[in-house]
Amino acid sequence: MNVIFVGQKHGKSRAFTLTPVTLSLVTLLFTALLALAVWSGYRLAVPAIAAADDVPASPLIATWQQRLADQQDELVYLREKTNHHVDALTLRLGEMQARILRLDALGQRFIESGVLGNDEFNFDSRPALGGPEDTGLPGESFSVPELTAMIAQFDRTLADRERQLRLLDELLSRERIETERFVTGRPVTWGWVSSRYGYRTDPFSGRRTWHNGVDIAGREGGDVIAVAAGVVTFAGVRGGYGKLVEIDHGDGLITRYAHHKSIEVEAGDVVQRGQLIAKMGSTGRSTGPHVHFEVLLNGRSQDPEQYMQRARR
Repeated sequence: MNVIFVGQKHGKSRAFTLTPVTLSLVTLLFTALLALAVWSGYRLAVPAIAAADDVPASPLIATWQQRLADQQDELVYLREKTNHHVDALTLRLGEMQARILRLDALGQRFIESGVLGNDEFNFDSRPALGGPEDTGLPGESFSVPELTAMIAQFDRTLADRERQLRLLDELLSRERIETERFVTGRPVTWGWVSSRYGYRTDPFSGRRTWHNGVDIAGREGGDVIAVAAGVVTFAGVRGGYGKLVEIDHGDGLITRYAHHKSIEVEAGDVVQRGQLIAKMGSTGRSTGPHVHFEVLLNGRSQDPEQYMQRARR
């Protein structure tokens, strides 16, 4: 291989011939110099890097790191607080749902009693709502404080409605009780008046005697019913009454039913208007199957026909 060097002066050139041995030596020398340069640079850079690692962080970086840690702690706190709010709201919604179910049951009772019309109120379906959608404004979700305030307001309204409905239910219950306790009607399902209240000729002695009740004749074994709701205070045999049932209707009002073939109730039973209390018979001082019916007000006998002829409430 020939290597030509051109000089800057006079443009003269010189040519050198490189043998393979010379070229190998030159290449080896160049490689050695390059390796020496790389090793020297590495030795100089390692102390500089170690010194840079020992330099403390700047105050600005430390401040931002502390802010980031504080924000992470606050995020964890807010997440826990939100979960507590959601749990509390869920619990209140569950309680309110149970109260609404009770109100629905109460409303259903009003429908069954005829106070509310089932065509107008249907407690098994959701209320009908609607309206055009406002496309001009975007929809927004309620915040937790707004939702809490709405639930609190709804809770107060629900409590007020519960008080009103309970009061209405109590009034209706009292009215029903008073209606059921109102003595009216005949104590038999079939029969006729065979002896009225007042003086009469005694069927056994033929003398003029006082009759405290009304006799209603019928067939033996016929139904004898309560003319009003009340509590059975006596059910058994008593002297000339034979088998007797006595019912207390409150407010000093008592009815008596006598001469039964059998008694279908016991003392202490609560009976309703129209309930079967005995079977017609002729026990005691009697000439045939009939019911001796008495009405007493504060212990004094009353004319039963005045109650039998009264219109029902």
